[in-house]
Amino acid sequence: MMILKTLICAASLTLGATVAFAAPAPDADIVVAQASPNNTTDMTEGEVRKLDKENKKLTLKHGEIKNLDMPAMTMVFQVKDPAMLDMVKPGDKVKFRVEKISGAYTVTAIEMAK
Repeated sequence: MMILKTLICAASLTLGATVAFAAPAPDADIVVAQASPNNTTDMTEGEVRKLDKENKKLTLKHGEIKNLDMPAMTMVFQVKDPAMLDMVKPGDKVKFRVEKISGAYTVTAIEMAK
């Protein structure tokens, strides 16, 4: 039996973006292309272990980083903005966001844990 699959696509980079919809045939399987949730907004809890202002790096003991599928551990991260290193000191409990940018795990946001 032949299975008809329908794909819903949105394609345009302009403000006047258009969306094309194809109606499925009766008894057809439907495949829908959906944007995945933006997991980069997830904040992870951690503790500052070490600052390296000269190399723009931060050592954090952290919980699971869900958006990177990374288990809890202690590791060194680059920081997107060196001013972040002036906001914290070793021993501070923080919440932070990390993304993989140009192959490097980079802290893109940090705040004091409440």
